[in-house]
Amino acid sequence: MQTLSSEVYLEGLVFGECPRWHDGALWLSDMFGGRVLRSVGPGKAETVLNLAGGRPSGLAFLDDGSLMVVSMLDRKLLRRWPDGRVEPFADLAPHVSGDINDMVRAPDGGVFVGNFGFDLFGGAEGRLTNLHHVDAQGRVREMASELNFPNGMVVTPDGGTLIVAETFAHRLTAFDIRNNALANRREFAALGSYAPDGICLDAAGAVWVSAFVGDTYLRVEEGGKITHQVPLANRRAVACNLGGDDGRTLFMVTADTDVERLAIGDSTARVDTVRVEVAGAGSP
Repeated sequence: MQTLSSEVYLEGLVFGECPRWHDGALWLSDMFGGRVLRSVGPGKAETVLNLAGGRPSGLAFLDDGSLMVVSMLDRKLLRRWPDGRVEPFADLAPHVSGDINDMVRAPDGGVFVGNFGFDLFGGAEGRLTNLHHVDAQGRVREMASELNFPNGMVVTPDGGTLIVAETFAHRLTAFDIRNNALANRREFAALGSYAPDGICLDAAGAVWVSAFVGDTYLRVEEGGKITHQVPLANRRAVACNLGGDDGRTLFMVTADTDVERLAIGDSTARVDTVRVEVAGAGSP
């Protein structure tokens, strides 16, 4: 296993989440800062959406350039149009029993959305939950059940496979995407003591995993082989994405916090970067 070293890219976050590389810039949510940011270079960031009193999380872009944003506390999806207008898009509150969280673009133009399944920050007992699809018209449909805290997700470039990080099961789970349904559920990789949060996919089919429990970033191949790690010095690994002009910059959100501290907003976060050998899936 190869060990890589990172450098600081962006500071001043409360708790960053869900970085996305889109149209030559890094986009990410500052969940407990109540804002969505766009960055075009180290140390540079502009606020593109303020969600006062809310918690933005998952991000995904639609074909028309609209940005879909998870609003965790009211369990809704918001749509930010390219001109900056923001409108409600879908209400998942009737369908879930916990805050909605991460999100990924689906092959049909909609999105897959996960949820906690219980009141994590309120200290409730954990429970299994479901995964939903929201189509381009905002219609909500359950796709899978009995997932153990579905978190980061990726879809393979051919649109044939969805990989989900099940945080409290310490594993990555894969599904075939067939006829607008999920099938052939299977273990992509068991992660042992590591609890996965956000994930991203590279062009070789390996997954970069943010190990929130474990304080490291890992590159994991199907079957569970770990080829690379980026250790952190007592910082939580939250979410990651591959981007940059050649797709070979790994953007890693890290935080000085834990679940108990985060529940009361006690957190400081930043984005670190490291150069990697294999570009992101779908990169130029």
